[in-house]
Amino acid sequence: MSKKPVTRVKHVPQRTCVGCRTVMPKRQMVRVVRGADGVQVDPTGKVAGRGAYLHDQRDCWERGLKGALAHALKTELSTEDRARLVTFMESLPQTAEANE
Repeated sequence: MSKKPVTRVKHVPQRTCVGCRTVMPKRQMVRVVRGADGVQVDPTGKVAGRGAYLHDQRDCWERGLKGALAHALKTELSTEDRARLVTFMESLPQTAEANE
């Protein structure tokens, strides 16, 4: 008998958006990290520190900045951190329909 080749399914890491609680592939989300120099957006996904994930939609960021993001990062957002995140948020589309 001949053996069939085994095809492996590649594992895709999943993360939950702290704004809307939707689970999606990690690569489709934006990572925010709490590091030694404060809270910042992590475009590489590799910066050391405690991370949380948000969709690339302004609605999710607005909900996240109300408290869920700070809770997920286990910190209080300083005025500078919040200003940095709001600046990034303003470059995002308002809703998912805007992406289409």
